[in-house]
Amino acid sequence: MKLLAPGTEIDGFVVHECIHSGGMAHIYRAGYAGAARDSGFPLAMKIPRMTVHDGAENIVSFEVELTILPTLAGPHVPHFVAAGDLLRLPYLVMEYVEGRTLQHWLDTHPASDHAARSPEAIARIGAALARAAHSLHEQDVCHLDLKPANVLLREDGSAVLLDFGLSCHAHYPDLLAEEMRKAVGSPAWIAPEQVVGVRGDLRSDLFAIGVILYEMATGELPFGAPATAGGMRQRLWMAPTPPRAHRPDLPAWLQEIILRCLEPMAAERYPSAAQLALDLANPDQVALTERGRRTRGPGLRRQLRRWIQAAGMHYQPSPLPHDQIEQAPIVMVAVPHADVGDATLYSLREAVARSLGIRPGARLACVTVVSPSAASSSDSGRSETAVRRTHLARLKQWAQPLPLGNHGVSFHVLEGNDVAQALLRYAEGNRVGLIILGAATHGLQLQRLIDTIPIRVARDAPCTVVLVKQQLPFDLLGRRGPGDNAVHDAPHRPS
Repeated sequence: MKLLAPGTEIDGFVVHECIHSGGMAHIYRAGYAGAARDSGFPLAMKIPRMTVHDGAENIVSFEVELTILPTLAGPHVPHFVAAGDLLRLPYLVMEYVEGRTLQHWLDTHPASDHAARSPEAIARIGAALARAAHSLHEQDVCHLDLKPANVLLREDGSAVLLDFGLSCHAHYPDLLAEEMRKAVGSPAWIAPEQVVGVRGDLRSDLFAIGVILYEMATGELPFGAPATAGGMRQRLWMAPTPPRAHRPDLPAWLQEIILRCLEPMAAERYPSAAQLALDLANPDQVALTERGRRTRGPGLRRQLRRWIQAAGMHYQPSPLPHDQIEQAPIVMVAVPHADVGDATLYSLREAVARSLGIRPGARLACVTVVSPSAASSSDSGRSETAVRRTHLARLKQWAQPLPLGNHGVSFHVLEGNDVAQALLRYAEGNRVGLIILGAATHGLQLQRLIDTIPIRVARDAPCTVVLVKQQLPFDLLGRRGPGDNAVHDAPHRPS
């Protein structure tokens, strides 16, 4: 349809200027026609293109977004307001979010500007994007069309995801899979499993984030912009040129993260966007492998082996996003550094080992909280860095006996006078899925009070909490019967 003139009224809304004209839809600023009505935030109206030259996917993708957008909540998506009749005039009215797209960031910061495209800036934006994607996955939705034009960056550094026309909701019919007989997605960012028709895997979004990070770091697209199905299929086996071959000043940790996201097999990528965000926020603790040290692409023999492997690969149906997250949470354990006995430390370690044992993809975050005065140099005469290193060394020593296997682990020293608040802030900011802490960790005297640290954390945590009671002292452990268990798991999920 033709562009609407400013001032056009539709079902009680007034259309203003067109702010985006894409291949599938026009987007206008909008408002209520009546001055008495106010949404409390600016509005945008999205109207699909429906000329004779436009494909059927325009209407199908509009129906998909019409189904999914009203179900979404949180700060990482626009608020849904209203929708028009598909038979008369289809439209979507939603919140107009202030900010600039990531595509605008790329356009205004050329690849040669290494200062603007510093590893720290890339990691900061990438972590915000990963947190936004994780929020979507927690609602059982995969975006499946993440690209710089569909990512909005707010002034506060957070990210908002746009355009859900190619998305997949685990609990609604996948109209695109039913109606289309070809790969659906933007060619430069589409994941290998999407190319062969497997939709609904949250790790497909992680692949797209990897493509975005690659372009931010190098100014190049890892697989180019293929225009044919055969060109897109190459990513099932083709390994991209390592980012450091384009830009030698990039650190190994950033290349490690990017190439892990771009693994052709979904199981070899990060198991959740929350784990990706945690690595981007803590680059000094990224576990380096051969991926991070590459300076050139694989040779012909290795590429041939990858091609043969891809030719015989059978893609499995995608796990539900919620189930994938449940199997791969970030497990946070609060390890006290003072007023704690060996029995409590032993009990915490046993509880962590059990929790990791039943969650094959879990990532462990070992956390301790120190007061700002303890971390400063005024009292001890040591530098703040030395004090933090001491606490980090204690955390690593505590975790050393754990059977970590393939579980990732990181160590964090937090500062705060309010221990419970520091733990809760860390858990919320890093999308922690499970918190483990001692019921008597912070001193027996405090347990006589009503509002102890464990109770506050259990009451206000955004996730499940396991409270661990202290086991018997070591001199009595040998007398326990085989069925005794002094560690009590008390899952708690606030309403």
